Amino acid sequence: MTVEEKISHIREAAMEEARARGNEIIDQHQKALEGVFKTHKQEAVMQADTRIKTETASARQQLNTSKGQLKLRRQLSRVQNELKNKLFEEVREMAEEYMKTEAYKELLVSYIAKAARFADGNPLTIYINSSDEDKKEFLEKRTGMTVTVSEEDFLGGIRSIIPGRNILIDHSFSGALEKEYEEFTFKGGVTGE
Repeated sequence: MTVEEKISHIREAAMEEARARGNEIIDQHQKALEGVFKTHKQEAVMQADTRIKTETASARQQLNTSKGQLKLRRQLSRVQNELKNKLFEEVREMAEEYMKTEAYKELLVSYIAKAARFADGNPLTIYINSSDEDKKEFLEKRTGMTVTVSEEDFLGGIRSIIPGRNILIDHSFSGALEKEYEEFTFKGGVTGE
């Protein structure tokens, strides 16, 4: 082996070890972030549930006639929708605050790495939100991937497209919030309904 081949071999081994450590750190960060997000979400749901129980108890005390019941049910539904909207606005604000942290940048790096692994060598287009345009150069340097700033606002996270396989990988915050919003219902407060 020539000296240059040895240097090349050592460089490749060092890069593989660095990538492995980097992936391990990214996985640890992602798990920690998912735990923080889950805790915040649980706290917000518990607060909202408490508010709903209070409003529901108050509404139940006022039910006298079927006309009054119908009116109160409409009011309860309106209050639940208002609280649901407030809850998700709070979650959105928390997400926007999170997007200002270094941990968010590391999350984007991990999403890009996962998308690249999933693409398995196929052409891949990676989009970031326009609000993350300032992170484009950092992400490209860290991942070695070309990143495109999306014209469509999806709050944060990334979206990736593998055109040859017709696959969209959606790690966008707006997609996750929309899914949670659609599936979210208040549990508790009203028995039997």
